[in-house]
Amino acid sequence: MNTPTNLKYAKSDEWFDPATGKVGITDFAQNQLSDIVFVEIFVEAGEKVEAGKPIASVESVKASAEIYAPASGTVSAVNKDLPNKPEGLNSDPFGASWMIQLEGGVAGDLMDAAAYEKHCEERSH
Repeated sequence: MNTPTNLKYAKSDEWFDPATGKVGITDFAQNQLSDIVFVEIFVEAGEKVEAGKPIASVESVKASAEIYAPASGTVSAVNKDLPNKPEGLNSDPFGASWMIQLEGGVAGDLMDAAAYEKHCEERSH
């Protein structure tokens, strides 16, 4: 499992980069969902989002899941390429497959990488 240490993580498996404001789903989440085939992002640039509120939906060959904002702030960018290339989440959930970018993002109740890895291990048993 890839868990970059510069990011913060929500218990619901989203990541937040405090340095850039980018948001996405974790490697653990995409691995649990398996092959992601569809992404819909619900928010647009300029909208305000609250931590814990739905921002997107993903579907895989075996399940669908809502994606929640791990931080509050104003959406400054939406990854418009992602819905056309949802499979990118399977191989690069922390890079080109980010979902939204927040300006003035204030993290919700987030964990560091070590705490998130422990959280994932506890759920795997």
